Amino acid sequence: MSRRPTAKPHGQMRQSQVVTTFGPGAMLDLPNHSVLVAGLDSWSKGGDEIIEPRLTRKLAELLEVPALRLHAPPVEQEDPTAPATGIDCFQFPEWFITQDLESGDPKSSTRSRMLVHRKALTRGKFIDRNRTKRAVVPVRFVRACRCGHIGDIDWYAFVHGGPTECSGKHRQLWIDERGTSGDLSEVWIRCECGKAERNMSQAAQLQNRALLSCDGNRPWLGAYTKEPCGEPNRLLIRTASNAYFPQLMSVISLPDRDETVKHAVDAAWEYLETVEDIDQLRYERKKTKVKAALDGITDEEALNEILTRRGGSPKEEKKVKVAELETLIATKEDIGEDRPNGNFYARSLPRASWDYPWMRSIARVVLVHRLREVVAQVGFTRFESAAPDIEGELEMGVRRASLAREVSWLPAVENKGEGIFLQFSTEAIEKWIERSDVVERGRQLDAGFHCWLDEHQGSHRWFPGLPYLLLHSFSHMLITAVALECGYPASSIRERIYAMPGVG
Repeated sequence: MSRRPTAKPHGQMRQSQVVTTFGPGAMLDLPNHSVLVAGLDSWSKGGDEIIEPRLTRKLAELLEVPALRLHAPPVEQEDPTAPATGIDCFQFPEWFITQDLESGDPKSSTRSRMLVHRKALTRGKFIDRNRTKRAVVPVRFVRACRCGHIGDIDWYAFVHGGPTECSGKHRQLWIDERGTSGDLSEVWIRCECGKAERNMSQAAQLQNRALLSCDGNRPWLGAYTKEPCGEPNRLLIRTASNAYFPQLMSVISLPDRDETVKHAVDAAWEYLETVEDIDQLRYERKKTKVKAALDGITDEEALNEILTRRGGSPKEEKKVKVAELETLIATKEDIGEDRPNGNFYARSLPRASWDYPWMRSIARVVLVHRLREVVAQVGFTRFESAAPDIEGELEMGVRRASLAREVSWLPAVENKGEGIFLQFSTEAIEKWIERSDVVERGRQLDAGFHCWLDEHQGSHRWFPGLPYLLLHSFSHMLITAVALECGYPASSIRERIYAMPGVG
């Protein structure tokens, strides 16, 4: 595998695209080359550090590393005297096809092209036996497995069904398109020995194991980085949508809720220092001073702070979305700071301003004027995505492909914006769930989910529940309405759903 030399880029890419679409291990078509984005070890350290302690702690625990930093992808330096920054790429795949067609029967619909390896090229061209220069393009077929490993197809072994002397003799391979649809059933690989040809549709059938077993190749990390695998190789189209799924985790930067809880407990400590359990806490909260001091603080938050002070219980890190939801529903009037560079500022809208009959299912409306979201890439998968669960947490047991040989930092981006938070009435949702048509639809969806589980043995996912599906459907209708009413492109609006039982 060859590394592309440092050169002036032919275009530009946003930092967010690097994190969400073209991170380490992703395939990318440049104007003149097809490349594989290198791992973090080959990135320059030109990106600014992004500080988000809550996300950093979560990711360090997930990856089982003692410390971790977040950095924005490097940007091109305008100062010509500054050290070069950027992201290295490796040329991939290493097999090419000639662009010109072989002459043959003009009445035939077959189009034949030579299949050649990078080592047979001279300055990017293939010189055939007649000394004719032929332009080439990367072949669109590669092999990969669900663990993220990837590599070139062993074309000689594929077309001959196993090891063959044609490989050592470097006999010419051909790719024939025997039709005009581009379907795999019309694409054939042929060897000039005249004894072997094979249809590409056989490579797409996993049970055939036509592409053999995966060798654990991780070319984006460089040489000598293979790891044990043994998964069956699958046919992968380089530009297909299932070629790369970045595994992302995001949090919203929040005011320090722990400080608010600490000050509230301080104000009533003389009453709370003997509290041992939640029943005692609720008894003490009936007292006027304690009630006033703990206004806006949940029983769980207050008890956690009390026990931690006495060494009775260490503080547990809250789930990503649980911490965000508690902050949003605790908003009385204002929370955060309304300043130009602020990370979070929200204001609860008085009910009188939105109390209409069609809003009877809504319990709270919060206008989030300033918002900072930090998104970090943890790893990636191929063929199937591994997204966070409904609580915003990433599954620990997922086999994700690594972004570096030894991870000490992760690529991340900051998104700043604004939003609207709508809290639905618990009673309204419970009433909706009891409807007969909803119950029946829930059975159908649950059955479909269990069919998915049967195909994904070992997954720890659970059915998200009807409230989540309700909020998800509602959010997309709201996105469409906002896009039409306000002129925002729908692609620039995203939902964040909070549907955790027992919270809020």
